[in-house]
Amino acid sequence: MALLERLFGARSRRQEMAPLYRAIVAEARDPGWFTTGQAPDTPDGRFDMLAAVLSLALLRLERDGARYAAESALLAELFIDDMDGQLRQSGIGDVVVGKHIGRMMGALGGRLTAYRDALDEEGGLETALERNLYRGDPPGRNAIGYVETRLRALAEALDAIEGESLVTGRWPRR
Repeated sequence: MALLERLFGARSRRQEMAPLYRAIVAEARDPGWFTTGQAPDTPDGRFDMLAAVLSLALLRLERDGARYAAESALLAELFIDDMDGQLRQSGIGDVVVGKHIGRMMGALGGRLTAYRDALDEEGGLETALERNLYRGDPPGRNAIGYVETRLRALAEALDAIEGESLVTGRWPRR
């Protein structure tokens, strides 16, 4: 019975994190990122925008120390499940899905580090965005400024939410 509880309990706990993951995806898909912010409206650009918003949520949970480590892991699992499904829908076969997922998780880890460092230093977020969102081909200063300002505001809004509320899906209003 313990095995079944571990298997189905983890699935149930993961589903408890689904409202938060859906809120993160909705935020990352907001058209303003792609119009005003000129984030590339491509599969890579949409991934990069999702990685940026997910990173902010994970960084918020990280600020509470180990208290939300399990929830952060479950959120990452939902991201993996989502990316797996997206890859399969785009025609990527079983043989190489794992390699793509591994690269995506590596990219998410890199962005976590980049955005963690960038939020702590003046001007660092612009550099991180040029490298990670715009992949070395940044649009005009107004577009980068829009994304930088909006991500900083989102990070501040996430900091104002209690961790317990965040893990149940509460998301800052736009």
